[in-house]
Amino acid sequence: MAQDEEQEVKTQLYDQFALIGKALGSARRLELIDLLSQSEYTVEKLAEESNMSVANTSQHLKTLRAARLVDVRREGVVAYYRLSDEAVFQTWQMIRDLGEACIAEIEWLTGRLFQDRDHQRLIPFAELLTMLEEASVSVVDVRPQREFEAGHIQGACSIPLKELPSRLPEIDKDKEVVVYCRGPYSTLADKAAKTLMAKGYSVRQLEQGFPEWRTQGLPIGSGLELIPTS
Repeated sequence: MAQDEEQEVKTQLYDQFALIGKALGSARRLELIDLLSQSEYTVEKLAEESNMSVANTSQHLKTLRAARLVDVRREGVVAYYRLSDEAVFQTWQMIRDLGEACIAEIEWLTGRLFQDRDHQRLIPFAELLTMLEEASVSVVDVRPQREFEAGHIQGACSIPLKELPSRLPEIDKDKEVVVYCRGPYSTLADKAAKTLMAKGYSVRQLEQGFPEWRTQGLPIGSGLELIPTS
């Protein structure tokens, strides 16, 4: 292969890699990837969850699909979007880790987002796994029910944050409660923990979210599980 031709092919090759860089080079598209790591969603629901217009959400999904980061599944006239591979979420994890290591503003902004968080109440995966094996904990998933049904920590029960105040009697006060949600930048579990502590529950928060638990190969379930009665 001639040198000029070789350079042309290499440029075209790097152009293909750049499609992924372009797709990931948007804060709103990263947020959509974070949401799609929980469950597949319609464009309308993604727009609602991300506080974007349907038109803008659709354009961002088009870019993600062009880079093969998102797939679409159709049921009749309804289109459901999902990540094309678990590696997409893992790439988002690596971007987060790199950002936290290199950009001081991320730590400052995270501190603002969780300014009332009691970090001593965070529980690591290994400790929760032991407590689940000993049946000494009630684990509550406070994400929307659709996300819970798509996948959740095995042994957890679904009480979406919006339903928590009216469903407190379903949670056993004699056990320690662990709440979890979408991940390290989601505030759902923090809000749930505050509600539970105000009502006298002993509560802790998982240090990360369900996608991180899943990526580590820890036990997961799907579908809807009922809260065990005491």
